[in-house]
Amino acid sequence: MTLLTFQLLRRSTSVVKSFNSFQKLRRFTVTTHPAMSSMTVNDLRPHVKEYVLEKAELCKPDSIYICDGSEEEEQQLLKLMEEEGMIKRLTKYENCWLAKTDPKDVARVESKTVICTPNKRDTIPIVKEDVKGTLGQWRSQNELQQDFRERFPACMKGRKMYVIPFSMGPVGSPLSKIGIQVTDSPYVVASMRVMTRMGGKVLDTLGDGEFVKCLHSVGQPLPMEKPPVNNWPCNPAKTLIAHIPDQREICSFGSGYGGNSLLGKKCFALRIASRIAKDEGWLAEHMLILGITNPEGQKKYIAAAFPSACGKTNLAMMNPTLPGWKVECVGDDIAWMKFDSEGKLRAINPEAGFFGVAPGTSMKTNPNAMLTIQKNTIFTNVAETSEGGFWWEGLEDETPSGLTYTSWLDHKNWHKDMLTDTGKKILAAHPNSRFCTPASQCPTMDPAWESSEGVPIDAIVFGGRRPEGVPLVYESFDWKHGVFVGAAMRSESTAAAEHVGKVIMHDPFAMRPFFGYNFGDYLGHWLSMENHQGAKLPKIFHVNWFRKSSEGKFLWPGFGENSRVLDWICRRVDGEDNSKKTPIGLVPTKGSINTNNLEPVDMDAIFDLPKEFWEKEVQSIRTYFDEQVNRDLPEEIANQLNALEERVRNM
Repeated sequence: MTLLTFQLLRRSTSVVKSFNSFQKLRRFTVTTHPAMSSMTVNDLRPHVKEYVLEKAELCKPDSIYICDGSEEEEQQLLKLMEEEGMIKRLTKYENCWLAKTDPKDVARVESKTVICTPNKRDTIPIVKEDVKGTLGQWRSQNELQQDFRERFPACMKGRKMYVIPFSMGPVGSPLSKIGIQVTDSPYVVASMRVMTRMGGKVLDTLGDGEFVKCLHSVGQPLPMEKPPVNNWPCNPAKTLIAHIPDQREICSFGSGYGGNSLLGKKCFALRIASRIAKDEGWLAEHMLILGITNPEGQKKYIAAAFPSACGKTNLAMMNPTLPGWKVECVGDDIAWMKFDSEGKLRAINPEAGFFGVAPGTSMKTNPNAMLTIQKNTIFTNVAETSEGGFWWEGLEDETPSGLTYTSWLDHKNWHKDMLTDTGKKILAAHPNSRFCTPASQCPTMDPAWESSEGVPIDAIVFGGRRPEGVPLVYESFDWKHGVFVGAAMRSESTAAAEHVGKVIMHDPFAMRPFFGYNFGDYLGHWLSMENHQGAKLPKIFHVNWFRKSSEGKFLWPGFGENSRVLDWICRRVDGEDNSKKTPIGLVPTKGSINTNNLEPVDMDAIFDLPKEFWEKEVQSIRTYFDEQVNRDLPEEIANQLNALEERVRNM
């Protein structure tokens, strides 16, 4: 039994030791369905059964159902949700569904996402006085115990508890990890089947091994005081997403939205996994993984980290414009990287699906994503067309005329000029609307995307949306400098307050919301990779597709043309002498980026390094490190910043 649950239940004998004695409590039944799983609690391994019964004693569901991950089970769950009005079939496609959430439950909630460790500094750096920390939120054990006491007791009353055995990564891979999620949401079960490998095979593989414990509830025991909005039960006022890394446990309450309820995603795959990775000597990162093959048939694998709105999924599924080149997708969001016996970092994509942002996705920006989502997909908070199709902003030029639209907020006959009573524009789809779709349907999935040994990483790429000053691509001088480049990542982001406009935000390693432990220790862990015996570390690069001219126009065409930059990166990995040293890193020599058949691009402007810009950049980075990381900043990173400042001074 976990410590916090033990304290919450207030008695050491709260876990019922056998299924039969638990049945005598008559608080719920174990349910099966002729077309669904026949597994029962008694079929679970003792340590899994103990966890499930512990949570059932706490949450008081009416029944328990053990998921087997089968197609029959999925169809029964979809049918159940359709009958309850939680989802609607999109008749234009094969097995596609639309869910519309309560408008108060539409995204990850950073302000209510916490990590609980015995010591605050284990979770977050001690920031400078009078500065608000932005690198995670700590919650004490006493505070979290009180939070739980106010939420979880009897939270599943009247509902069914679903038990989801799932594997992050290919089942049985030495790079994979297993979780057990209990939830009262059939939407979560259906989505987890897409995003993870789940079912009885996972339990067989687990044996008596360790698993990550995942508890989720929508936080609305039956009967509800008020009917749910859009038949979407949630409890926004009490939403809490808590991580207890020492116990390998996640507890989520009050939200049904994917990032808060599909606990295999960011909660497990990044926050908890990054802590496990630190303890075990590997890396869990917010990175895409792609394979790129040149015309000679030579293939390399690249892992790349980008903040939101930087084209991460587009890059993972790119159609290269360079003749004879091929890009294949291993994953679009998360990479787990471990050393193999020869000292090479090998990576897996721990997920089995894509949970992509819908608006902006189109045949122009990402045709492979559009081809992927034509069947077996759950859409959330997008608009619906009169022909039973999906729609969102970005599809204007790809939609037949004569259709009518129903917005995600159920505005009938929606049109682009529709306004609220206060004059605010009404969008057809929520800006964070999503598609949840199987990765196996992507036409460019890499043949080794489910390899149990992972793929060998040849280069790591960091990137951001920087309208000025930062060149198209540069290479770090060495591993330490590369870690500094990741730590100093910044990207343009629209601020929450509209009047502020666009600002440049710090987002180190594109992990700012997802660190599972103190960022200073995280940097130390990255630096320690260099000390691994026989390590053959990948080269590290930084890219910027978004630099603008003085007229505000993009200097680089982006999308498939980014293959030209990847070509240069691959040649650098091979040792080609095609770079020159600058104060910030190694940039391509003139003519070394292939621009054949490319519309004219001002390459001088795209690689210009204004001294005044970089002086300000150094100061911004120094202020950030000083305020947010403070005494926890590793000396090696401080030295890298000092060295950059000196090089810029001498420009």
